[in-house]
This record gives sequence, C-alpha cells and structure tokens, in this order.
Amino acid sequence: MAKADALARPVEIGGRVIQPGQRVRVDVPLPSLFTQTQVYLPVHVLHGRRPGPRLFLTAAVHGDEINGIGIIRRLLTSAALRNLRGTLLAVPVVNVYGFVRHSRYLPDRRDLNRSFPGSGSGSLAARLAATLMAEVVADSDIGIDLHTGAAHRENLPQIRAQLDEPGVTELARAFGAPVVLNAEVRDGSLRGAASAIGVPVLVYEAGEALRFDELSIRAGVRGVLGVMRHLGMVRDGARRARLHAEPVVARSTVWARAHQSGMLRFLKPLGSRVQKGERLASIADPFGQDEEPVPSPAGGIVIGRVNLPLVTEGEALFHIARFGKNDIAAEAVERFQSLLEPGDDEPEEPLD
Repeated sequence: MAKADALARPVEIGGRVIQPGQRVRVDVPLPSLFTQTQVYLPVHVLHGRRPGPRLFLTAAVHGDEINGIGIIRRLLTSAALRNLRGTLLAVPVVNVYGFVRHSRYLPDRRDLNRSFPGSGSGSLAARLAATLMAEVVADSDIGIDLHTGAAHRENLPQIRAQLDEPGVTELARAFGAPVVLNAEVRDGSLRGAASAIGVPVLVYEAGEALRFDELSIRAGVRGVLGVMRHLGMVRDGARRARLHAEPVVARSTVWARAHQSGMLRFLKPLGSRVQKGERLASIADPFGQDEEPVPSPAGGIVIGRVNLPLVTEGEALFHIARFGKNDIAAEAVERFQSLLEPGDDEPEEPLD
C-alpha cells in the first residue's frame, strides 16, 4: 500500500512544489461564484522529512457537517506532528459552496458525496469532485473522511469502512471509535471513488450537522492520531494504551421508524444498550391524549437518532447496531465515553 518512492521526492499540490520538511497551505482554484468572487479548495500540506505513507483528511464534503473542521483545526496544532514521517494532506472544507450557505448541498442542490470521481467538464459538483480526486486523493495511500449526522440527526462516534479490504480492519481498530460498521460503498461517494483506484478510506461519523460537539471532536483527533501511529507516521507513546478503547464490529444495523405522526418523547440516549421490543421513545398526539410507544426492532446499541421532536409516520428515528454480544459492545461504549469525559489531561478548546 505504501508509495515510498513518491514520498522520497517533493510533492506537488495545485501546481506548488512542497519540499520535505515543509508545512504550507495551498489554495487550489475552484469555479468562482456568480459574483466573480474566487473560490479555493484549502489544502494543508505537512510533508515530513522522512519517507512514509501519504494520508489525506477531508471534512465538510457535506457543507453543513462541521465537526470535521474542528478536528482538523485542532489536529494541526498537535505536537505529535512535529516529527512526521510521510505526508499529511488535510482539507478542512471540501464543499466550500455549501459551507458558506450552511447547506449540505451545492448551490444546484447536488450532493457532492454522490458526484465522485467527477469530471472536469461536468456539473459544479463533478468539477469539485474531480479537483479533489486529482490534487489530494489520487497519490495518497489512505484517507479518512470526516462526517456527522445529517440535519436534526446525531450519530455516536463510529467508523464505517469496507473491512474486507486488506489492512482496513486494523486501521479501523486503530482509530479507536467504540463502534465499527462494515459498510458497503455507495455509488458516487468519495470512499467508493478512492477505493476504485486502490486508496482505502475510513469514514468517521460523529455528532450532528451545524454543531460542534466536544466529545466527537476529541475522539476524532485521537482517532486520526491513532491511525497515524499505526501507519508509523507519528511516534507511539505510553499514553496510547491508556487512552485507547478497543472497538467492536457491528454485524448489521436497523432503523426504528415512527408508526404514527406526532410529538416524540425521547427515552434512550445515544450509546444506550437496548433489548428487542424495549421502548425507545413515545409518540404523542399533540391534540389529544393518545400516545404510542416506539419499540426497538432489535437488541443492540443506539448509534444514531433523530433530534427533532416533531415526526411523521415512517420517519427513521433510532439507528440500532446489532452485535454478537451486546454486553461487550455496551462496555466498549462506556469505556470510550469515560476516556473522553471533560477533565481529561487535554483541555477543552472552545470552538464557537
């Protein structure tokens, strides 16, 4: 998987040559706004003096998913990167067009994460996708794509990857999220396009859109550093074992859906262990006394849920991951949460 010969030479991003030991930001030109305002794809390039893998990090592929921006911002200040081996390419905002509009989508309502590998002569989404693939993804060895839940949905920190790809299971475990999902790639996704050219990608899902969540950010920073340690890009340390929670791999997932419309009263938070048939929430008629329970369709761990209390019939409400042994999965979630509670030796950094 390593491309040591490429990393032994200077790297070129956006027409700029970066020498070993340099740390620069390259602004790659993108199509301008209709106001003629120039738009750039910001790429932080940390090129180590010594050979090693090339890792890319991407955030805000969906423009309203901003936790990844906080992760990259904090990661770039980490002392662990001082003696970097290999190259780190960090793109804190991929979908700049959606980001400035607080939107998941591009101005033409296209989903960038369904537009890869893109085309230089296609739609705005296709052109942006093609630029990212050419400048960042194509010569990388591995990638980590940082996401959150969609609008009004929140995810427990989790890794999604194709675990049958060589070495991916070990990388997913090195990230240290409490839950790992063996997820097939979707057509048009960054993960799918990268995989097609031999670049495996881990997708980190945590938190919700348009919100900075401290636990999700701390877990993301530590997860990326865990992968970099596994790859030999940064030094290992005694703190690693103490701060690492061994994840568990889910066998499958299922959604609990609303059987009627109404107002949702939550009973189970993220990370809860539930039994099949156990009440997750209740849906009440806002104009009367009727109330219907929302039972769990399976035993497992709540890894995602809707946050908006006004729901319609058929809406997906709770995402349940199923495991071989739910008690072991619950213990993994509890260990993970205890490791990242406020008061740990890394102080919380305000992001708003």
